[in-house]
Amino acid sequence: MLNILEETKYIMKKYDIKANKSLGQNFLISEEVVEKIVESADIKEDDLVIEIGPGLGTLTKQLLEKAGKVICIELDTKMIKILEDRFALYKNFEIINEDILKVNLQEIIKRENKTCKIVANLPYYITTPIIMKLLEDKLEIESITVMIQKEVAERLIAEPGKKETGAITYSVYYYCNSEKILEVPNYSFIPEPEVTSEVIKLHLRKESPIKVKDKEKMFKVIKNAFMQRRKTLINALTNTNTIKSKEEANHIFEKLNINKKIRAEELTLQQFADISDNIK
Repeated sequence: MLNILEETKYIMKKYDIKANKSLGQNFLISEEVVEKIVESADIKEDDLVIEIGPGLGTLTKQLLEKAGKVICIELDTKMIKILEDRFALYKNFEIINEDILKVNLQEIIKRENKTCKIVANLPYYITTPIIMKLLEDKLEIESITVMIQKEVAERLIAEPGKKETGAITYSVYYYCNSEKILEVPNYSFIPEPEVTSEVIKLHLRKESPIKVKDKEKMFKVIKNAFMQRRKTLINALTNTNTIKSKEEANHIFEKLNINKKIRAEELTLQQFADISDNIK
């Protein structure tokens, strides 16, 4: 029986495959990492797993042995042939040749009527749009177990108000409880990427951790605040016309007892909610 490295090289040679740089492809070859991803996803025999970007099917193979149904969403047509050849005999396997950002996941999840978990090894260049789609589409999913660039992972799961905080930190915190699973060195892939990866798991919250009158308005405030993150929050929000004047901004900050020299990354999510609620 071939190990993952031997199997990957065999498949690449058989189908004359090279990693597609434009699609951010790097093929996972670490048995330990594959096992850890599948283990941390906590897949039950009745679960629906949606795997984004299965590539050669390294993760898919183990997911199919655990889940009630695995639906792979793969953009690269070259991978479709490989996946169909490898897993045609599995009755719980389905593949969709489409861009994940264009797929109606809500419809798929409703059709399958199972507890849904997302598993993915995401291309670095499109991590944020995919994560935000999964969260903002209000999907009936229990968790997202994903391997992404370490720097991005640290920002995603950071606690709001800490050094690594970015605009997306607040979105992830609003929708999820998150945890770090495993750091993945670059030699775990072929070809080797220039960066270290990290596996994280996002557990979808059943209830929001804060109270806010208008969620969309709050996230717009956060986005605008981080567009000029080197400036004080008051300057960032007035420069982007989020708050109409410095006078109004000063009034809001005084009312909420927030330091007028504070910067965006120093605020808690509730403070952003409070500011949003007080903007006319």
